Amino acid sequence: MDFIALAKAALLGVVQGLTEFLPISSTAHLLLGADVLGYDDHGGVFTVMIQLGSILAVMWLYRAKIIEVIAGLPTKPEARRFTLMLIVAFIPAMIAGALGEDYVRTVLYESLTVFAWAFVLGGLVMLAIERWPPKVVVDQADQTPIVRALGVGVVQCVALIPGVSRSGATIVGGLLLGLNRRAAAEFSFFLAMPTMMAAFVYDLIKMQSAPLPQEGVLEIAVGFVFAFIAALVVVKPFLDFVTRVGFAPFAWYRIALGLTLFAGLSLGWFA
Repeated sequence: MDFIALAKAALLGVVQGLTEFLPISSTAHLLLGADVLGYDDHGGVFTVMIQLGSILAVMWLYRAKIIEVIAGLPTKPEARRFTLMLIVAFIPAMIAGALGEDYVRTVLYESLTVFAWAFVLGGLVMLAIERWPPKVVVDQADQTPIVRALGVGVVQCVALIPGVSRSGATIVGGLLLGLNRRAAAEFSFFLAMPTMMAAFVYDLIKMQSAPLPQEGVLEIAVGFVFAFIAALVVVKPFLDFVTRVGFAPFAWYRIALGLTLFAGLSLGWFA
């Protein structure tokens, strides 16, 4: 048993779980973390599987809402409206992902410059919204009007650019479309469930031609568990934090990380 590999898997699981629902790009942190740690992802299987841990964590946290909606679909208009809201918001990303996935993975994911620009520009946009906030018209995420939900879904497509952050794009979209801070963050969590689950299923199907080496199973299990726990721990405190403080700390973090990447590229730190 390779305890060093297991420790790396645990650490990457924590990174995935902590950053998945924060507006700072879990994908970028996971790729950079794996590079720094020298972790060899077996055909991308590890990354895909530990992301499932994060998805299940947020589904567990909102299990009462999920059960209420599913049980209410036959009889409750509000349950059907909530479902329609998420479907409408999910469709743009599904279409954009199907059309642009190959280019994003083979070109954009290979450029740390793209990551750096996405970090910095995303941070500046968040600071601008905090400085000049749009008028709030929606106080509860599950009451988001269908047209505004579609708008958030369209903005989510920008998250195909690595470093933008899916949660960052949807939160910014929510704020621009009149959701308050807490509602924008919670809408992002709701939309993450179908979006991330669809991405997981798609990646899983693609990986059928790349079977997992036996020695990687335990590493995946460790990463999965740590991603689940980390996401479970971070979601509710994050909601409380942004309600009280806002998104500026995450914006400054993004800018600092982007500038660090630019410096590292200019100094030849990255191959």
